[in-house]
Amino acid sequence: MTTSSSHITLSHSSAELTESVEVLDEYGLPRQVHIACERPLTIYLNKREIVTLMTLGSDPEALVLGYLRNQGFITTLESINAIQVDWDVEAAAVVTNEEPEGIEEKLQQRTVTTGCGQGTMFGKLMDKISEVRLPKVSLRQSTVYALLHNLNQYNETYKNAGAVHGCAICKGESVVAFVEDVGRHNAVDTLAGRMWLDQIDESEKMFYTTGRLTSEMVIKVAQMGIPVVLSRSGVTQMGLELARALGITMLARAKGKHFLQFSGESSLILDAIPEPKARSGRKRGGGSL
Repeated sequence: MTTSSSHITLSHSSAELTESVEVLDEYGLPRQVHIACERPLTIYLNKREIVTLMTLGSDPEALVLGYLRNQGFITTLESINAIQVDWDVEAAAVVTNEEPEGIEEKLQQRTVTTGCGQGTMFGKLMDKISEVRLPKVSLRQSTVYALLHNLNQYNETYKNAGAVHGCAICKGESVVAFVEDVGRHNAVDTLAGRMWLDQIDESEKMFYTTGRLTSEMVIKVAQMGIPVVLSRSGVTQMGLELARALGITMLARAKGKHFLQFSGESSLILDAIPEPKARSGRKRGGGSL
């Protein structure tokens, strides 16, 4: 399939997201279940090999574009001529107008991260992130609850096969874009690319993920210009330090009517405080004296 987004030529063959396999259940009986597909995708920038990502492959052009953007290889959409994905050879070829500046230096400077399946960040992103300026936000608790409820309509691959993370760009209680992949870092890179390709403005946006909020995730969201992160999972110490330094509002362990706010305390308006849970009158450790 070949399409065009703005001036960029996009080309890829389709890839199955899940496949059916036979397993044995706890009774020793055969069952057919679906599992998530995982495939390597090697990115070439002007015929130079950059990295191999393990991915579900649901939106490969956006993944490639977002990865190169977040790693600092590409700074403008106008510099790209074409992105061609060929699953037969498990490769994505990106062609630009000119050689990206400092590509050799970026390839040599790597920071090992906790991202499952990706594992490195190029260049001096930790230094550059201090230049990011994010807008102040005001967020209502009721909006967070409504958004969490609406997100339940997504996660199709996860519901069908499990083994994937979901990430979303949201505005208020609405989901603007949603992506699933075998790694949360792939999903956030795909959303970064999709924001570029579809010209999605970052103002008044929130970022949601089913995965943990590490330093890598916070850096990528900050590069996208988004000041609010919301996770169903937990946070790491460095992820929290970066969120506080950048003025990001960080909510985690978010599910149903529960969340923990780790940063940006002044930005949240508590307008839908749940009724306190009934507490058992029985004391821990036994009966009365």
